[in-house]
Amino acid sequence: MTYCVGMRLHAGLVFLSDSRTNAGVDHIGTFRKMSVYEQRDDRVMVLMTAGNLSISQSVRELLNTYTDAQGLSVWNAPNMYEAARILGETVRLVNQRDAKALSGFGIDFNVSLIFGGQIGNERCRLFQIYAAGNFIEAHDENTYFQIGEAKYGKPIIDRVVNPDTSLDDAAKCALISMDSTLRSNISVGLPLDLLVYEAGSLKVDRFAIIDEKNPYFQMIRSSWGQQLKTVFEGIEAPDWEPHNDASQTETPGQHQPVRVTPPAVE
Repeated sequence: MTYCVGMRLHAGLVFLSDSRTNAGVDHIGTFRKMSVYEQRDDRVMVLMTAGNLSISQSVRELLNTYTDAQGLSVWNAPNMYEAARILGETVRLVNQRDAKALSGFGIDFNVSLIFGGQIGNERCRLFQIYAAGNFIEAHDENTYFQIGEAKYGKPIIDRVVNPDTSLDDAAKCALISMDSTLRSNISVGLPLDLLVYEAGSLKVDRFAIIDEKNPYFQMIRSSWGQQLKTVFEGIEAPDWEPHNDASQTETPGQHQPVRVTPPAVE
């Protein structure tokens, strides 16, 4: 399994992925999930993958060389929507080639992708592509996508990130989201790939591979946990005494559990 998150902000884009794959507790491997498609001063696109590793690797390899019937590829697509459509086509091509054979071995065609970037003067765009090759796009009402083990890292993003969030704050939030996932799920692991793209730059100049020795990530892990504990300890304990509101009538037994009557003793 894996965890990847991509964020689309007014200031640009943030991408973060782990690198763990596993087929059981004793079959753990490290495979990087992020790929960058860059032509300086023309386009920057980032692809992150989750799901069956062989399928995602096939999609990534095909995308690099695939040209559709109109002669379009990710390297010459006029905008990010067309680039996402081409990626969806490659997913369907791999499905047509491999899905039936995989099904014969009881393996589902399982792949999900986050794809985002900027082409020319177009604004930054972010997409989530599904196993059927269809996709959706991020907008201001939903500024991010997650794939893989998403549930552990979602709450912090929901509370912090909005379209006006700075790139540095979004990157920090993504790392906290990843730390929450690492602590709760053994199928997600280091090292991480972190890429921050500034809108309009049309180049990649803020990228880091983060392992267990990275001092900033170690600071995140220790300080975030301590801050959470401090905030938790500052919240008052539950008050078990009933409080009668003058505007409400207390119902007899309102603060009693539903008790099960024990069987009669003969």
